[in-house]
Amino acid sequence: DDIVLPFADAIPWEEIGVFVEEKDVPKLDTILTSMPIDDILRKQSLLANPSMKQAMLFPQPAQPRDAFHQILNGLARKLPHPEGVYLQP
Repeated sequence: DDIVLPFADAIPWEEIGVFVEEKDVPKLDTILTSMPIDDILRKQSLLANPSMKQAMLFPQPAQPRDAFHQILNGLARKLPHPEGVYLQP
């Protein structure tokens, strides 16, 4: 239940995901089918955003802001940098 999802700076998981506690997985069908249609449509609309799609894909060749770029950017953020170094959001 304490999962850290990738690319949190590019993908608003709280807005597009459906979070279910591990103990409730057997009830997943009921949970998903009882979601209000407006919530589903909002999540689908967010997922249709081209920049969000790009952040979740691994196209060949790699493209700016794709999942490969998100991985590299996430790793770069973990390294120490002088103040003058700009890291893309």
